[in-house]
Amino acid sequence: MVRIILLALLCIGFTSCKEKKPDLVSGDTSGYELSTKKWPKKSEVNAEAQDILKDWVEYNAFETSFDALYNVANRDDLSLTIEDLIEKQNAMEASKYPETFDKPQVKSRQKVFKTYILKVKGDIFYRIDPQESVVEMIRAYNAFRNQFDVVVNNTLDTDLILEE
Repeated sequence: MVRIILLALLCIGFTSCKEKKPDLVSGDTSGYELSTKKWPKKSEVNAEAQDILKDWVEYNAFETSFDALYNVANRDDLSLTIEDLIEKQNAMEASKYPETFDKPQVKSRQKVFKTYILKVKGDIFYRIDPQESVVEMIRAYNAFRNQFDVVVNNTLDTDLILEE
């Protein structure tokens, strides 16, 4: 009988000294909040390009959705904003581009931007910290907007180059 009690005490002693494993799901939401202060600001488009873009309805709707990105407070807000951006980006991609911007350079920058939007969506889905992906997405967006300035400021006449 003493052996059974001693064996029971040893088992209890060993199990109570066992190291506790951290919970996989915790109630801590401190990592759930996002800080938009570290995100790069949206670049400006020059006045000539802006005059052309103001008539492109799908682009203006997309711009409004992108501006909402800077108002997100947590992952849920970011997820909703990204879903809206994807929807507006697809509508813009399918729309008729203004003649000045209907160029492969602009469309390729838009595809790169779309890739980064989907990367942010993947980070949210897999519960990875989306901060780095959002910064990359904003940089791709600024490159997309910068391409409008490049196209408008390009004064090189391609007909002169192509003459034989």
